[in-house]
Amino acid sequence: MAASVLLMFSAEAFGQSYSFYVASESEDQVSLITFDANEAKAAIDKVITVGEFPTETEGPHGLGVDPSGDYWYVSMGHGMPYGHLYKYETGTDRLITRTELGMFPASLDVSEQTGWVYVVNFNLHGDHVPSSLSVVDGESMAEIERIETGIMPHGSRLSPDGTRQYHTSMMTDELFEMDAFGLAVNRVLNLNGEEQRNHASAAMEMDHSGHPMMSEPVVKPTWASPSPNRPEVYVAGNGNDRIYVVNTDSWAVERVLESPGRGPYNLEPTPDGKKLVVSYKGEGATGIWDIETGEQLAKIKNSRMVTHGVVISPDNRYAFISVEGIGGEPGSVDIIDLETHELVDVVEVGKQAGGIAFWKLETNN
Repeated sequence: MAASVLLMFSAEAFGQSYSFYVASESEDQVSLITFDANEAKAAIDKVITVGEFPTETEGPHGLGVDPSGDYWYVSMGHGMPYGHLYKYETGTDRLITRTELGMFPASLDVSEQTGWVYVVNFNLHGDHVPSSLSVVDGESMAEIERIETGIMPHGSRLSPDGTRQYHTSMMTDELFEMDAFGLAVNRVLNLNGEEQRNHASAAMEMDHSGHPMMSEPVVKPTWASPSPNRPEVYVAGNGNDRIYVVNTDSWAVERVLESPGRGPYNLEPTPDGKKLVVSYKGEGATGIWDIETGEQLAKIKNSRMVTHGVVISPDNRYAFISVEGIGGEPGSVDIIDLETHELVDVVEVGKQAGGIAFWKLETNN
């Protein structure tokens, strides 16, 4: 029975195509890519030049598609001094408008419930001071609120019901839970074991010049993704090669998975909540984990070094991995079959491929 079900599912998958966007940060480009499962082949449909200053590298970083699928958003990090969020129409890829955010807006997520866009302002080039989370109304593109949060916030993912937003504070080893509707910090968890009820700035000491003094971060968390069906959030410990499983009921670290890959950077659970896909930025590889057992099922070598983003198809079948490359190398997107754990195709894009977002799944007749 199980074999027949698997065959039916595989037959359905082979008649489908998957479309997604990937940003190339060093070339101010976003590529629209379609993967044909029947041919196991990906192709670039279109390359969209983003930004407004041809002589400047504006740095497209985070990507997201709104719930209707009619628009996509990209954060542009290298503003003067502030970055922006841009809104484009899918299909035509026509620029609609943009709005100014904070310093180096980076990772973003779009609420399925409200269409609001949650963008962390990473503040890459500024002092090590608390930064912010910008919340933007996707329809009007007005910034609703800018909420103070941790130092170098990164990773922006919403809970399945849209009530909570999660991100990390890279320089203080903290996980932030935000009230997505109340627009405030809800809870903060120190991943080294100490819960903080107020965010990082409250516990800082100042030096003689009035600048904050911080202990060196150990975990250096770079991404946080909630489970679709468990009271859990998965956090990538980029600094100590660990993956943290945080229980959202007890608000405590429930499990720590010792990563066999260097530098876990981004991670996403499959929509069915069974597997966790992790990009190992430090060694150019991708890990596939069984969430129930906490065991890594496979580690796949990527097409080049500096593995970055992860997005998973809605049918749990494929993981699309952005890989930055080194020096003058082009970036790439590696496509991994989550049933066979094989790298099935690679498509080259512009330099420093980073942000990646799924658009649509279509059945080919």
